[in-house]
Amino acid sequence: MLFLVAALMLLGVVLGTVAHAPLTVTAAIAAVIAVWLGVFAIRERLGRRRRTPANRPSATTSRS
Repeated sequence: MLFLVAALMLLGVVLGTVAHAPLTVTAAIAAVIAVWLGVFAIRERLGRRRRTPANRPSATTSRS
């Protein structure tokens, strides 16, 4: 979560830079970010599919 806060703060600084950067540089950086987010989404989806029902916590059990 702290990483997201730092990323958003950095984004605020970088947005001013993007207005002055050439279109090719901006497009290249946008492509890198898109690939990074795509890899993250695929890893999350595959990670959730690998869990079996036996590994998932039951909603009916309670700890005392």
